[in-house]
Amino acid sequence: MAYVISSQSLGFPHITDTDTTAKVALGTIVEASDPTYGSGEFIYLLGVASTAVGSWVTYNAADNSTALLAANAIGPVAVAMSANVANQYGWYQISGKAVGLALTGYLDNALVYATATAGSVDDAVVAGDRVKLAKSASAVDTPSTGLAEFEIQRPFMDDATAA
Repeated sequence: MAYVISSQSLGFPHITDTDTTAKVALGTIVEASDPTYGSGEFIYLLGVASTAVGSWVTYNAADNSTALLAANAIGPVAVAMSANVANQYGWYQISGKAVGLALTGYLDNALVYATATAGSVDDAVVAGDRVKLAKSASAVDTPSTGLAEFEIQRPFMDDATAA
């Protein structure tokens, strides 16, 4: 992925960078474009342990911290653009065509659900664990990467059982 921030000249770190100190204000949202995946929106957040490229997270808008997506989570959801672990800073995708971690057997054109595997999603229906405003745009690339393509539009989890 070669996303380029439209305001890169302002000195923002690249979309796939991980920083040991914050390079822009936490919670900053930018638009960036990639020749393959098109345009998307990205938010600059504080990382959490065990984050890998493509990890799904929930984030807290009050302090801009992240937690790996898990069953029964509540809050806005994003996809990590780097291995942005604890005490580091980086970009997370919140809209556009994203590439995220998915469990083996994940199918194209499916809904997205949190799993017991923190940071990964699946298409198996689990009441209350649907990631709303997200759907798959490819099957998982197994076993080489464990990644799949998704269409996201500021996804969120509310732990509600209604669709």
